[in-house]
Amino acid sequence: MGIDISALDRLMPEAIRHFWKARLLAAKMQKKRGVLDQGNRSGVTAGKNLDALVAMVRDIIVANGIPEEDVHYGRRASVTIPGFYRPTKNWDLLVVSQGRLLAAIEFKSQVGPSFGNNFNNRVEEALGNAADLNTAFREGVFGESPRPFVGYFFVLEECLKSTMPIKFVSPHFSGMPEFENASYAARYEILCRKLVQEQLYDAAALVLTDRRSGSTGTFRTASELTCPRRFAATLAGTIAAMTA
Repeated sequence: MGIDISALDRLMPEAIRHFWKARLLAAKMQKKRGVLDQGNRSGVTAGKNLDALVAMVRDIIVANGIPEEDVHYGRRASVTIPGFYRPTKNWDLLVVSQGRLLAAIEFKSQVGPSFGNNFNNRVEEALGNAADLNTAFREGVFGESPRPFVGYFFVLEECLKSTMPIKFVSPHFSGMPEFENASYAARYEILCRKLVQEQLYDAAALVLTDRRSGSTGTFRTASELTCPRRFAATLAGTIAAMTA
């Protein structure tokens, strides 16, 4: 029996449209109330801009053999699992079936105008979350669970500031050559690629979307290794093997 990732083609454009629509709506609602968040946070504090992507990934999981009631997202209490370096961690989507942790997936995004302020924070979050979960699994925190699928899905605004070359300063030691004059979009691609190559995550997707064309569902990918199709295929294959 083959894997089923048809939800990707069916729902990905709508998920991108929802991403931009939800951000715009959140900003308008806050402006109407007269409460504006600092910087660009007025577009994200509603916490709904990635919901359609989460729903798309849920459909992929269900299509490959997991009952819908075993896919948890949205409610904080249902997406909390123990950690190793901290008591608990709230993931964006969990698959817990018959007392086994099968998957944990994090969804993140970033839009302009400021990219530098958040890039390092995103890197540290991604590394920390993976280290915490993988070590907890090694130490038997999740009981008889197989090694869970660990996924990272990132949406980045594609614009001049995210795609222009950026220099970095390292006065004592030379940096790794791939970061030389790499834009923030390139840095995120390097991050996602290395997260998988270093086996911290089983799959990491990076989606680039322009604010204007994104409202029509348009997006592009940065590399084959970090494209949504590879993410979906890896997830579907893992889930299908676990439920075979």
